[in-house]
Amino acid sequence: MKNRTFTIGGVHPAEHKLAKDAPIEKFPIPAKVAISMAQHLGAPATPVVNKGDKVKVGQVIGTPTGFVSGFVHSSVSGTVTAVEPRADLAGNKVMHVCIDVEGDEFEQEIDCSDRIDREIKLSAEELLEKIKNAGIVGMGGATFPTHIKLAPPKDKKAEYLIINGSECEPYVTADDRLMREHPHEIVLGARIMARVLGVETVVLTVEENKPEAFEALSNATMRYVGFNVFRMKKKYPQGGEKQLIDAVTRRRVPSGGLPIDTGCVVQNVATAYAVYQAVQKNKPLIERVMTVTGQCLPEQKNYLVRIGTPLSAILDSVGGIPAESVKVVSGGPMMGKAVANLDATTQKGSSCLLVLTPEQTARTPEMVCIRCGRCTQACPMGLEPWLMNRLGRAGDTAALEENKIYDCIECGCCQFTCPSHIPLLDIVRTSKADVMKIIRSRAKK
Repeated sequence: MKNRTFTIGGVHPAEHKLAKDAPIEKFPIPAKVAISMAQHLGAPATPVVNKGDKVKVGQVIGTPTGFVSGFVHSSVSGTVTAVEPRADLAGNKVMHVCIDVEGDEFEQEIDCSDRIDREIKLSAEELLEKIKNAGIVGMGGATFPTHIKLAPPKDKKAEYLIINGSECEPYVTADDRLMREHPHEIVLGARIMARVLGVETVVLTVEENKPEAFEALSNATMRYVGFNVFRMKKKYPQGGEKQLIDAVTRRRVPSGGLPIDTGCVVQNVATAYAVYQAVQKNKPLIERVMTVTGQCLPEQKNYLVRIGTPLSAILDSVGGIPAESVKVVSGGPMMGKAVANLDATTQKGSSCLLVLTPEQTARTPEMVCIRCGRCTQACPMGLEPWLMNRLGRAGDTAALEENKIYDCIECGCCQFTCPSHIPLLDIVRTSKADVMKIIRSRAKK
């Protein structure tokens, strides 16, 4: 079968998968953790523990606030030392639960064995409730609460479950290693989600630069009817929900619409793994695999890290930040965000720590737009970034909304391909935020 890909735009940045051959290692449990209550898209959780409380691994420490919210659990056992606002990765003050670690005592019902449990015994309703109570969120970056995506409106029927193993972002290898080392658990997690949705067709996607992951998932799905593993072309942003739906089904998510409008639900491979752990092992989302990488680092790592681990401790484990480096990015170089605070801690969406040098971060001076159209050709959403740039600089929010800036997925393809080195993503991202504020304000009236 010909390798698949999406039909509009896209670019081919150098992949730099430096850590692809580094097996997953358990990162040592830190002496202290600080667990954010804003672990997911939507409203932050409300802390339900107080200073001085004793907690175990897997114990609920934060409960959902509102519809789009999720549970947060302790990733360690020990004593709560503070419930207070702390600076997160971006430097914003967010409520955290701080815990001094004492041993590693798990809640009694959690199964910590490596035995693979293949028998799914619960009903769809019971499975959905377990996923919700385990605090599972999308682990591909968006961190949208998984239980909401698995319960579409009654007038929307899911036909496809797409499990995203594309991992198209340069440098990041966490999903690659997870697919290679835990393919059966990922497939079982997909089976659980398929049962919840009531779908019979499941497609797992893997880019062509991950042959070992493709083979592992292909072997793991052989016994299951309706399961397919698609090999995808190496192209960015292949892992975007809308691009993946186009690549797999040739259906298009309508402007301003959602994936379910096409009959598709997309989940990341790490989310599928977390769903397996939650349902079959009674283990809430308390840890995740993350890549630590960069050309200037002496070692490349893929760590299984407890949520709430200080970033500084992780970087110290690979020799600290080299003197020649100037920036640490959470995520990959295309869609990741610069870390403003190394005292911040890992979250459910923390897929990578990327350390960059001055040469890798230096920006070429901006020049005049030459109207070459490359940004339009590269945009996977069919937008005109050069126009968004002009309207954004002029502050014309009405025209920006008319030109559907809200459809931008902030992938950075436009900025990557611009020969004039115009910071298109920066301008479009800021302009989009302004337009979305206006749209939300209008909706409240």
